[in-house]
Amino acid sequence: MNIEFQGASAPPQRSTFVNVLAWIFIILGGFATFISILQNIMIRVLLHKEQMTQALQEAEHSKQIPAFAHFMFENIDKFFLLVLVVSAISFVSAIALLKRKNWARIVFIVLMSLGIVWNLGGLVIQFAVFGSMPEVAGKGLPPEFENMMVVMKIASVITVLAFSALFGWIIKKLSSAMIKAEFSRPGEL
Repeated sequence: MNIEFQGASAPPQRSTFVNVLAWIFIILGGFATFISILQNIMIRVLLHKEQMTQALQEAEHSKQIPAFAHFMFENIDKFFLLVLVVSAISFVSAIALLKRKNWARIVFIVLMSLGIVWNLGGLVIQFAVFGSMPEVAGKGLPPEFENMMVVMKIASVITVLAFSALFGWIIKKLSSAMIKAEFSRPGEL
């Protein structure tokens, strides 16, 4: 006489949400990591730091480059290295998410939170850079360009808000009790 008990020992149901999220980020993270490796190789092989420094100094003297753009060009190698690290973390944690590792769920929540901050910060920087460049901000340009700049700003705001809402929704889903129940205990790898 076999009696099956469905109690505490039964494995929790695996949600489609986590599977789909994991596979999307396995594909995107894997592709982003591959591209980031190539970018980092290119930056280190083709970009000569001395030439970049000289070009930045010339641009500083003519006052044609905003402070943020100067910072980015000065640290472009570090920026691309950061993108590689984040891409690799995303890829590895997506694989672990598919395997229902709790640390990967937590890493994803952190990555989504950083994504919201990154998007909102990028929007602020975009408006600051456009505002500091009169030729881009629409001063002295034909009305068609001014209209195009307005449309681009509106599209940027909508895109940032949409991705921020999506990331927030992913955070909420990954934090829900039902999803938490699918994952291994924190001490397990």
